[in-house]
Amino acid sequence: MNNKNMTTLALLCTGALLLVACSPGHSAPAAADVPTPAPATTPKHSPAPRAESGLLVVHKNVHCGCCVLWIEHMQQAGFAVEVHDHDDMGPIKQRVGVPYAKGSCHTAEIDGYFVEGHVPAEDVKRLLAERPDARGITVPGMPAGSPGMEMPDGTVHPYSVELVHRDGSTREYARHGE
Repeated sequence: MNNKNMTTLALLCTGALLLVACSPGHSAPAAADVPTPAPATTPKHSPAPRAESGLLVVHKNVHCGCCVLWIEHMQQAGFAVEVHDHDDMGPIKQRVGVPYAKGSCHTAEIDGYFVEGHVPAEDVKRLLAERPDARGITVPGMPAGSPGMEMPDGTVHPYSVELVHRDGSTREYARHGE
């Protein structure tokens, strides 16, 4: 096996280990794990449970290591963080309105928005500065190289941060890793 193939194999194994370490029940979050948003007759967005404006309230599984790394990324960027561990993240994702197949391992709330997954702090700051009429932003899945999913060699796979509109539709909000 040549060096390029060995490096690729090492990256794949590292990514697989991160997925196992970061996911509840030791399996990667599947699209089916993210519930369909509630019918239109129910409120589409609940405000974040917060003691003060600007507090990032993070909901995660107690066994998720990459969630802890993302929280550290947010704290280093200046965010005050409150953490809540849950056995079942489905009700949280449904309450805040994470669309089907747009979920990740953790869900945060700040100033009336949700932040789903490994969203860079700079994009959360932009969201709070621009204050779009939206539910929140998401990085679906767990892209290698995103905050909390850093690779030992610095590899960043291209990924998008998506803005989730009030009707559940999405559009690209930011792009990283290109």
